Amino acid sequence: MSRYIHQSPDWPRFHWNQESLAAPLAAVRHRQGRLIGRMEALGFSLRKEAELETLTLDVLKSSEIEGENLNPEQVRSSVARRLGMDIAGAVPADRHVESVVAMMLDATQNFDKPLTAERLFGWQAALFPTGRSGLQKIAVGAWRDDVTGPMQVVSGPMGRESVHYEAPAAHLVDAEMTQFITWANQPDSTDPVLRSALAHLWFVTIHPFDDGNGRIARAIADWILAQSENSAQRFYSMSAQIRQERKTYYDILEETQKATLDITRWMEWFLACLNRAFDGTETTLAAVLRKAQFWENHAGITINERQRMILNKMLDGFEGKLTSSKWAKITKCSQDTAHRDIQYLIEHGILQKDAAGGRSTSYSLREISRQTK
Repeated sequence: MSRYIHQSPDWPRFHWNQESLAAPLAAVRHRQGRLIGRMEALGFSLRKEAELETLTLDVLKSSEIEGENLNPEQVRSSVARRLGMDIAGAVPADRHVESVVAMMLDATQNFDKPLTAERLFGWQAALFPTGRSGLQKIAVGAWRDDVTGPMQVVSGPMGRESVHYEAPAAHLVDAEMTQFITWANQPDSTDPVLRSALAHLWFVTIHPFDDGNGRIARAIADWILAQSENSAQRFYSMSAQIRQERKTYYDILEETQKATLDITRWMEWFLACLNRAFDGTETTLAAVLRKAQFWENHAGITINERQRMILNKMLDGFEGKLTSSKWAKITKCSQDTAHRDIQYLIEHGILQKDAAGGRSTSYSLREISRQTK
């Protein structure tokens, strides 16, 4: 008996129970359509803001799944620039962040372009612009060669590692990827959402690169999901939901890769996870609408760029307490200027002093405070 599905004599003839998937697929398609309809009813600026928040979340969470934490402000600024949006408080992004954002957005913004080996090489090279994964030198912009041994997914301390999965040998990768890419570019009668789930599993099972396979698998899945909607605009993040369910995600992958080519269980999990991803959209959309309402309420007040930057940070969920010292540091202004900025907003009913609770006076948004009482 084969240990892994890619060792099966029938590989890669995947199959699943269509009856079992009919109801969850219909539910996902229904929510997909409703979400698109809701977003189309919003104004252009609100749609762009929602897309900015979703794509930022997608980039951050897909990296977090692999244990990498990117700078949220840099990611947001990089995404905004690529969407042609001028946002307050934009910051320069380092080369690595720019490369990761470029890779993730290429998948969905160019959903109508074919998947090719060169495109995948470019994505992987963007994830590792220095040619290293941590301290280890890796093959970049090329399929893996396994010179250091077979490609394995392991966990546990060195010397007592647990092998969860072993990918096909390197000399098979070129043929495996040729077959996968040919399939990916020739849509069949399978629903695109199911194709997205299959592509994710198939690619990560081949594991064609030294590193970056998980993020690229999720980008390919997003590429096909964008095709399913015929739209480059993204209003939900599968990666953000997978991040919340990371352990289950790895468990179901391992279970599937050690089972048969009947991948019904994987498909069921993928559809359920995608359905839960739509719930996360409600949170994102509520935050976007709240920000829009806030700025509409204060449209008649003259607000400078420093004030706009801090207010947007507070609306996005400012970490810790806002003090005049933090204001001065973030906006790169003097303490006196920070005090004047804050006092102006207090006088216009936008900020309020918090109850005494330490050596430094802190401030919060009056509207948010009223809403949470």
